[in-house]
Amino acid sequence: MAEPMTVTPLEPRLLCRAADVSALAFDSTDDLEPGDQPVGQARAMEAARFALSVARPGYNLAAVGPHGVGKHRTLIDLLDTLARDRPAGHDECYVFNFDDDQRPRHLRLPAGRGRKLVEDMSHLVEDLKAAIPAALDGDEYRARVQEIHEELAERAESVFEAAEKASKEASVKMVRTPAGVAFLPTINGEVLSGEAFAKLASEEREATTKTIEALQKKLQAGLRQMPRWAKEARDKLRELKREVCGFAVGHSIEELKARYEDLPEVQRYLEAVAKDVVDDPDAFRPSEETPPAVAVLGETDPFRRYRVNLLVDRAEAKAAAVVYEDRPTVDRLMGRIDHHVRLGNLVSDFTLIQPGSLARANGGFLVVDGRKILTHPYSWDVLKRALFSAEIRIESMARMLGLSSNATIEPEAIPLDVKVVLVLDRRIHMLLSVLDSETADLFKVTADFDDSIDREGAELDFARMVTRLTRVHDLKPFDKSAVARLVEYSAREAGDANKLSTNQRTLGDLLVEADHLAGRRERNVVTAADVEEAIEQRVRRSERIRARVHELIAERTLMVDTEGERVGQINGLWVQMLGDFTFGAPARITATVRVGRGEVVDIEREATLGGAIHSKGVLILSNYFASRFGQSAPLSLHASLVFEQSYSGVEGDSASLAELCCLLSALSGLPIRQCFAMTGSVDQHGNVQPIGGVNEKVEGFFDVCQRRGLAGQAVIIPKTNMRNLMLRADVIAACHEGKFSVYAVERVDEALELLTGVEAGEVNERNEFPPTSVNGLAQARLRRFADAATAFTARTPRKPS
Repeated sequence: MAEPMTVTPLEPRLLCRAADVSALAFDSTDDLEPGDQPVGQARAMEAARFALSVARPGYNLAAVGPHGVGKHRTLIDLLDTLARDRPAGHDECYVFNFDDDQRPRHLRLPAGRGRKLVEDMSHLVEDLKAAIPAALDGDEYRARVQEIHEELAERAESVFEAAEKASKEASVKMVRTPAGVAFLPTINGEVLSGEAFAKLASEEREATTKTIEALQKKLQAGLRQMPRWAKEARDKLRELKREVCGFAVGHSIEELKARYEDLPEVQRYLEAVAKDVVDDPDAFRPSEETPPAVAVLGETDPFRRYRVNLLVDRAEAKAAAVVYEDRPTVDRLMGRIDHHVRLGNLVSDFTLIQPGSLARANGGFLVVDGRKILTHPYSWDVLKRALFSAEIRIESMARMLGLSSNATIEPEAIPLDVKVVLVLDRRIHMLLSVLDSETADLFKVTADFDDSIDREGAELDFARMVTRLTRVHDLKPFDKSAVARLVEYSAREAGDANKLSTNQRTLGDLLVEADHLAGRRERNVVTAADVEEAIEQRVRRSERIRARVHELIAERTLMVDTEGERVGQINGLWVQMLGDFTFGAPARITATVRVGRGEVVDIEREATLGGAIHSKGVLILSNYFASRFGQSAPLSLHASLVFEQSYSGVEGDSASLAELCCLLSALSGLPIRQCFAMTGSVDQHGNVQPIGGVNEKVEGFFDVCQRRGLAGQAVIIPKTNMRNLMLRADVIAACHEGKFSVYAVERVDEALELLTGVEAGEVNERNEFPPTSVNGLAQARLRRFADAATAFTARTPRKPS
C-alpha cells in the first residue's frame, strides 16, 4: 500500500516556539529596571483602581484569579500607593460612660490627639490626687464643717432647753440619763419619791400626770425634727464638699477643655468627668480603713474609670491604613472584649476592649483572603453586617449567638469607613455569587487577574518581572540566555506557545532553585544551564508515579504496543495531574463489532468507571456512524469500546478520536500501526477538536518509545493544538533525526490514512465510498451486518400476541 501523502510530520521548528535570545537587548537582569506594574494585568488593575476610587457604599473589590499570580502583593502595592494620597485617619478611643457603666462611650479624635488625651487624663488624675485632699484637709473647709456640726448640735440642744424650761414652769424636773430623758414631779423644788407621789390627792396626781405627758409629747415633737436637721446638715456638708472640690477641680478641667475646644464630644466627656469627681471625691483621699485583702481579691483601681482606652493610635501614621488580615476570625476582624477575675467572677470594663482589623483599617483599606474568611465560622456574616451598617460593634461571640446571659459591657458602635478587598479564586467567587446574593451588593466590582498573557511583545516586560523577583528574593542576576529559557518555561506552564504564564509563585521558586545551583558552581550570574537543571531536578523530585507507570509499560505489566499492526486496537493518550506535576502516558484502547441495533457500548460507563464527558464523547461516535453510514441502510451494529487495564475512572473526551479510528479499524478489518499514538476530540461530523495536556501526552508516548528504542514512532494531535506545542528539547532532537514525529490532523479521515496507510475515501452522490478505502470497507461490513440482521429476522418466527 502506498503511504498517504495528505499529512506530513510537523517541522521541528513548530514543536516549540523558542525564545529569541538576540532580541533581548540586555546582558543580564542587572541591566534592567524592575517592572513596577504586574505583567499583563492592565484590565484587573483598571477595575481595582475604579472600585477603590468610588466613594459609595458597596464599591468594595473582589479580586479573583488563580493562586500564584501575585494578587496579594500586587494589590498591597496598589493600596500603599493610593493610601499615600489619603489622610491618616482618626484615633479611636473608648472611655467610661458615667451615665451607664455597661455601655462605654466611643470618642473619635484627629490623628495623634488620642495619645495626648491619654496623657492629659493621666496627668489630671495625678493633679486631683493632690488637689482634692489638700482642699478637703484645709483649715477653711474644716472650719465650715465644724460650723455645720455645731449648728446641728445647737438645734438639738434648743429642743432640750425648751423642754427643760417648760418643765420648770410646770413644777416638773427634767432629768437626762443614758437611757433617755425623764420628767419627775416635784414639790418646792424637791423630786417626789414614788411613795410620796402615791400619797397625793387623786386630783393632784392626775393633774401632774397630764402635765408630764404633755411635756413628753412636746419633747418628742421636737426630737422628731432631728433626722430632718441631720439630713439638712449632711446636704450642707455634701454641698460644701462639692463647692470646695469644684473649685479644686474646676481650674484643671477648664484648662483641659480649652485644649479640646474643637472637639465637642471630648468636652462633654470632660464635663462628665468633672461632675463625677465632684460627686464622689473620696476616691482621691487615701483611706486607712481599706483592708489589705482588697488587692488580693482583685479589686479594681479606683481611678480606672478616668483612663482612656486608645483603641487605634494614628500618631505615627503618614497615610491611610492598609491592613492585611491573614486570620480573619470574628475577634480579629471586629475586635474583642477581654476579662479579668474578681472575687471568682469574670468581669470586664472599657479598658479591656481590644481592636480588630476593621478598626485598624478604618479610613483606609482592608485586604482579606476569601477562602479563609469563609472557613472561619460566622466571620463572613459579621463582615457583611459591618459593611451594611457602616459601623463596628465589638461584642463577645457567645453574646452575639445568644449563648450567654452573663452581664457584660456593650461598647458604643464605631462608625466604619473602609474599602475591603476580598482576594479569592474564581471558583469560590462564582459559588459565593450564586449562593449569597448579598455578595453583589457589597462587592460591586470584580478585578479578574489573568493566569496568562499574550507572548507577543511581552518578553521584555517578562524580563522586568524576573528582575523584580530576583531583587525581592535577593538573588544573583540572570543572563539573557537564562531569561530566554524562563520565557520558554513560562509558555510551557501557560499551555500555549503564544502565551506566558503569570504565575509568579512558580516562577519565583524556579528562580530561587536556579540561583542555588549557580551558587554551587560558584557563578555570579545564573545561566540557561542552571535554569535547565533546576527544571530537570523539579521534575525528578515529582516523577515517582510517572517512572513507575513507565516501568510497568516497559515490563509489559501494562500492555502497550509501539510496533506492529493490530485490528481494533490503538494507543490512546491520557494525562494525570499530581499536585503541581503533570505527566502523560499511553493506554491501549480496543474495539469489537458485531450485528446489533446500532449501539456503541461504552464499557467504562457500563462499569460505572466512565465520567459524563467521556460518555458524551462515545454517544457522539454513535451519531457519527449513523450520519456517515446510516443514510442508505439501517445501522445494524453493536460495538463496544474499552480502555484496557483501566482500574479507575475515565473522564474527558480527548480519546474520542482514537476510539472512532479504533471502531473503523474493527469494522474495516484494516490493522492500525501501533507505532502511532493519538489524542483528540471529535464532533458528529468528523472534525477533530483541541484537547488539553498535549505536551505531556506527546512526551509520555515519547518516553515509552525511547525506553524501548526509538524507531520512527509518532503521535497524532489535533491541528488546533499546534499553538500549544512547547515540547522538550530531547523530543525535538529525535524529530530532527527522524526517530520520532508529530502529526497534526483536522479530520478523522486524515488520521485514518496515517494509521492504516490506506486511503480513507470520499462518499459519492449515491452515498457510497470507494470499495477499497477505509470507509468503503467499513460500509461494506455494515451492509453485511444489515443483511444478516434482516435474514435473521425473516427466519425467526414471531411470538403470538
